[in-house]
Amino acid sequence: MELARRIAVPIAAIAVTLALWELLVWANGWPDYKMASPSDLGPAFWKFRWLFLQYSWDTLWRTIAGLGLSVIVGTLIGMVMGFSRVMREALYPLLVGFNAIPKATVVPVIALIFVGAHDMNTILIAFMISFFPIAVSISIGLSTLEPEYRDILSSLGASRFTIFRKIALPKTLPEFFGALKVAVTLAFIGTNLMEIVEPHGKGLGHLFDSGKINADYPLMFAVLIALAFLGILLFYVVVVLERTFAGWAERGDT
Repeated sequence: MELARRIAVPIAAIAVTLALWELLVWANGWPDYKMASPSDLGPAFWKFRWLFLQYSWDTLWRTIAGLGLSVIVGTLIGMVMGFSRVMREALYPLLVGFNAIPKATVVPVIALIFVGAHDMNTILIAFMISFFPIAVSISIGLSTLEPEYRDILSSLGASRFTIFRKIALPKTLPEFFGALKVAVTLAFIGTNLMEIVEPHGKGLGHLFDSGKINADYPLMFAVLIALAFLGILLFYVVVVLERTFAGWAERGDT
């Protein structure tokens, strides 16, 4: 019953949203070259079905690679900042300043530095735009660790790695997975930003750019829906991992 509710509620919400979208387009009498409706998307998906399959895979694997890199680097930076007040005070301004730079301005720079390395460029931008929330969440989780636990384990001869593995890691898991849910969407933004700004014939961003050039609005909106679907899919993968490794922190709200 619980599983059915968790599946039915999101599907119902998506169905209502699509119905309202269709109603909005119909009520305003917008043609498909101004605003595509959900009923226009099926033919676009079918017409370019093989491109959607190929380009969705290109976007997905590069997003996952960038996200994986952001998890590794973000966790390491968060550990350094969480265990050292000096490093936290030194790195926070740098991270905030870097994150404040619009990544659309960074894309051409990365493309010029690594000319021709399209996959690496895309993965790098996905990483650069998504590691910040992970690093901050790990840092906050570790810096707020109760000093009594740390002192007791240290007096027993435990190393910092042991303290992290036994106490700090379980405590920071809820914050980590919360940040990972945010990082998933950011990674998709970074991937498609590079695919659009630096077109190289791969990814859904390239397909969206093709639709824009040809004024094919149903195709453009179909790409947006495909991106949303991939984002939802990856989000629920994170949800499953969260319930597997940090299910104890979930509240039993109804």
